[in-house]
Amino acid sequence: MIGDGSGASGLAGSLRERGALLLARGAGAATRWLRRGGGTALPGLVATALAPALLEELGRLPGHGSVTVTGTNGKTTTAHLLSAAARAAGLQPLANHSGSNLERGIVSAFVAAMTAGGRLPVAFRRLGVFEVDEAALPGVLPRLRPRAALFLNLFRDQLDRYGEVDSLAEGWWGALEGDASGLTLVLNADDPSIARLAGAAGGEVVTFGVEDCDVALAGVEHAADARFCDCGALYAYDAVFIGHLGHWRCDACGRRRETPAVSARAVELLADGVRFELALPGETLAVALPLAGLHSVYNALAAAAGAHALGLPVTAIAHALEGAGPAFGRQERFRVYDRDVRLLLAKNPAGMNELLRTLVTPAPPGPVLHLLAVLNDGVADGRDVSWIYDADLELLQGRAATIVVSGTRADELALRLVLAGLEPALVEPHLASALERAIELTPPGARLDVLATYTAMVELREALANRTGVAPYWGAAS
Repeated sequence: MIGDGSGASGLAGSLRERGALLLARGAGAATRWLRRGGGTALPGLVATALAPALLEELGRLPGHGSVTVTGTNGKTTTAHLLSAAARAAGLQPLANHSGSNLERGIVSAFVAAMTAGGRLPVAFRRLGVFEVDEAALPGVLPRLRPRAALFLNLFRDQLDRYGEVDSLAEGWWGALEGDASGLTLVLNADDPSIARLAGAAGGEVVTFGVEDCDVALAGVEHAADARFCDCGALYAYDAVFIGHLGHWRCDACGRRRETPAVSARAVELLADGVRFELALPGETLAVALPLAGLHSVYNALAAAAGAHALGLPVTAIAHALEGAGPAFGRQERFRVYDRDVRLLLAKNPAGMNELLRTLVTPAPPGPVLHLLAVLNDGVADGRDVSWIYDADLELLQGRAATIVVSGTRADELALRLVLAGLEPALVEPHLASALERAIELTPPGARLDVLATYTAMVELREALANRTGVAPYWGAAS
């Protein structure tokens, strides 16, 4: 059910917490005035340093509670779609829409939405929609105390920071097993690592997944990250969709994928979007989503399942999926010199492989591709870039007309492309120069697709927004 709007409208905490809020607001304003960022992290960092228990106080303010969204891929887009469903239902989402997903980012979202007096305007209509970093979730969940927690997928990503995927899964299990709040779990039935979390649930479980086997791959990808069941046996698959996501089973112990409550059927993958039937309990909707790729279907399913778990009406879900544009840096488009420039975030093997398949849809004689590929190794990207050797760049053979390579690890990416049988037109480590040359090499009227790791995507998005007059990502209201 939708919450009753009974959350508090202002901080009831100590003068210390109120003072922390005021100083955090000042830090955010200074950051924006100095053009050193959008104030999406520093205010929360200041506030929590001064008042470590602030998140617990803030978490009780939204009248309709909150929902967390976590997983390796798709957090920002799923939270974006879920926020759109909340707005369509007449609620006012409070979200860390820029993707600042550590505790500091969540607190910063509250700081930006609150008054200097420590009150949250229209608190009775507020629903918190927070994407949460995979490693941060165990610490955030018991303090924020959301109504629902949505788990998307678990892929290998930033191994130098996260460690193996099993350690993340165990951290999630521990946080859920100790929860006594009746938290509703929204789980991807197609990911065996996510589906097993149902065993730690103390409340309701809502599952989602793809039912259309016509869009399955020929077999399990070599980049798959969940190969073995808890019993030690190898998973078998009746259908594989992305990485290790699919219709899985263990023939040794009998554990298997369950039929999901929310599913996608009759999926059509198009060059610039997807069409599918969204099956909800008791109702089926025809959806035309203006986002390309099977991963977009998964994000839409997750958002629909989360909205259903929160009691949002079906009409709001349909409106959100049909009308919502791309999230920050995820298939965003910019018009530059009579060319379309599309930003695509690629940060791990499973995500890159799905984007590559999206780029080569439809099959030849589909349009030729013009690409800017950027590989950075900043802290937010992960220092270890060896994952590019598990990305199936060979899919671009015969389809890429021009490829410009850039980033702090441009040489490594260029070598990987050569090994894939592809010849970069230019290797230019300086990102601004690479963008200019990539645009010049793209014919007027054509599209330049930019595949970039996180820090490169942020820098490119800023540059493109400045030159096209698009609002900066922190300009959107909470």
